[in-house]
Amino acid sequence: MKNKTYLIVLILIGSLLNSCNSDDLEYQDKFETSLKTWLDFKETSNDSYKYTVTFGSWAGFGWETTIIVENGIIIQRDFEYTFTEGISTDIQQDELQWTETGSEIGSHENGAESITLDEIYFKAQNDWLIERNNTTTYFKTENNGMISTCGYVNNQCVDDCFIGVRIKTIETL
Repeated sequence: MKNKTYLIVLILIGSLLNSCNSDDLEYQDKFETSLKTWLDFKETSNDSYKYTVTFGSWAGFGWETTIIVENGIIIQRDFEYTFTEGISTDIQQDELQWTETGSEIGSHENGAESITLDEIYFKAQNDWLIERNNTTTYFKTENNGMISTCGYVNNQCVDDCFIGVRIKTIETL
């Protein structure tokens, strides 16, 4: 597992160096500064942290997912609906709030994807921040310089169109 972490970091750094000469990323300079902040945080936290992703729908429902990472490995994923107006009436009570650990991580369909911040920065650089026609791109770093909002919206889309991530908090363990 440690090798996987090193590989991801190597890919991130390699991708960053490879893209420094190109102008195909929206917010290139801000992303590079945030990536450096993340790598510094990762080192000082011994790659052990938790972060909370939020989602809110125009229909009135919303949720939060907290991902807990220890030594670069996801050890827990917690989910909770924060607003339930507009969700299906046939949703089971045990789907309103749950915790996954060990081999069950990723077993629920709702909630944020089970990925590390390394993987979020990789997606930001290789998908969410790529310049596209007919889209509006967002990038904010309100978590002490680390990603808080990163993604894009197709300008022709009307409802719940954001593709990316909204991170409410990032904390060391």
